[in-house]
Amino acid sequence: VQLVESGGGLVLPGGSLRLSCAASGFTFSSYAMSWYRQAPGKERVLVAGMTSPSGSTHYADSVKGRFTISRDNAKNTVYLQMNSLKPEDTAVYFCKASRNLVYWGQGTQVTVSS
Repeated sequence: VQLVESGGGLVLPGGSLRLSCAASGFTFSSYAMSWYRQAPGKERVLVAGMTSPSGSTHYADSVKGRFTISRDNAKNTVYLQMNSLKPEDTAVYFCKASRNLVYWGQGTQVTVSS
């Protein structure tokens, strides 16, 4: 089983990034997928999630209206589109797959700074 995040980097405040998480080794379409983030010295927190099979989404209040989670089951990939980024969005972002088992990716760093 693998979850591999990509797309992180350094971006100016107000900018955008799209994170990707490529999954392998399990039945991706059957799993709920979510994105978490962990800032230095803080706990890992939920950012956005998408259920399966309904595809309903939920977001942390801090990112509502700015972030969008989506998935492509044909590509076994979940995305996080992040717009209007703020310095407080700086963190390591992790994807998580959950059903009867839980899998985590290794994380990708997002830094929002001028």
